[in-house]
Amino acid sequence: MTEIEITSLSRRPELASRLWDMEDSWPEFARHDAVAWVLYPRLVAEFPDYVFIATDGDEVVARAFSVPFALHSADRGGVLPAQGWDRVLMWAFSDQRHGIRPDTVSALEISVATGRQGRGLSGRMLAAMREGARAAGFTEVVAPVRPSGKPAEPGTPMSEYAYRTREDGLPYDPWLRVHVRAGAVIDSVAPLSMTVTGSLGQWRQWTGLPFDAAGPVRVPGALGLVHCEPEHDYAVYVEPNVWVRHPLTAPTG
Repeated sequence: MTEIEITSLSRRPELASRLWDMEDSWPEFARHDAVAWVLYPRLVAEFPDYVFIATDGDEVVARAFSVPFALHSADRGGVLPAQGWDRVLMWAFSDQRHGIRPDTVSALEISVATGRQGRGLSGRMLAAMREGARAAGFTEVVAPVRPSGKPAEPGTPMSEYAYRTREDGLPYDPWLRVHVRAGAVIDSVAPLSMTVTGSLGQWRQWTGLPFDAAGPVRVPGALGLVHCEPEHDYAVYVEPNVWVRHPLTAPTG
C-alpha cells in the first residue's frame, strides 16, 4: 500500500497539470463564479507555495488552494470582508501587483476526490496549509468556509446556521467542526462570498432544473436559494460563507 503524500506545488511543479485530474464534489454552477473564472487559473503560476496537492502513488486524491494578502493594511484594518471568497481573491492579486507585503493567508478551497471522502484527508490538507503558512512566517490563516451541511437547509439564514452547536459545544456543521477542532474560531458571516449569474438556459444546463417560475429555486449543492427572474431571462445566486480564523504559533529555530 502506498502512502498518501501531501506537498506544495512549488516543490512538485510537475504536478501542476494534474490538479484537476480527480473527480470532486463541487456543484457545476459554482464553477461559474466570474471572479474565479478570471483569477483562479493564475494561482498555479503565481502562488505555487500556497497550492497543495495530495497523491496516492500516481493518483491525485486531494488539492488545496490558498493565497497571501494584506488583511491588516490601513484601508482593511484586519476586518474580514463581507464579499468573502471573491474579495480575498481580488485582494491577493491586487496586493501582488502593487508590491504590498502580505500579512495573512486565506484558504480558498480544499477538495477531496469523491472516492476518498470521509477518511480525514480534508483535515490533513488543512494542516498542510496551516503548516505552510506558519513556516513562511505568517501568524494567521483565515478561511471563507463553505459549510458542508448547509445545502440540506438552504432557507436557513447563515447567521443562524453558522453558530449552531452540538451538545459538546462544537459546531453542528461537519466542515466547520473540522476547522474548530484544528484551532479555528468563527469570526463572522460573509453574506456575499460568491456570486453566480447566468441566463435561464445556463442555469438549466448547470442544474437540470426547469427555471421557469419566478422566485427562489432550491438547487442541489447550493447553500442558499437561487433567485429566478423568467421575465428577464436570468437567475442569480449569492452564496454566504463563514469566516474562520486560525491563529498560528511562530516557527521555531
